[in-house]
Amino acid sequence: MNEKEILTLAVKAADDKRAEDIVALNMKGLSLVADYFLICHGNSDKQVQAIAREIKEKAVENNINIQRLEGFDQARWILLDLGDVVAHVFHRDERSYYNLERLWGDAPIEKIETEFNNQ
Repeated sequence: MNEKEILTLAVKAADDKRAEDIVALNMKGLSLVADYFLICHGNSDKQVQAIAREIKEKAVENNINIQRLEGFDQARWILLDLGDVVAHVFHRDERSYYNLERLWGDAPIEKIETEFNNQ
């Protein structure tokens, strides 16, 4: 899978667990860490963990190597490193505090395939 397909897979997995305010930042040329950052949040610890678990399960099903998973037990900010895509799953309160969208304000917002968002 290419990075755009991985991003779409992660977005769909997050959406399936009712993640809120899903944003994809195109980090190409801005970060050596990844080509895309996926940022979303849940409203409870359980929802944050469910979103992260779904992204992980879909990655494993598609033979995408998860290079790192951090913060799962605390469920305040879970980071899933899928190589070219890094997913940041926040608890609502932490998302507004860290505000990655503002921190990486130079990164263009990537248009996400939305066919599953309209259902």
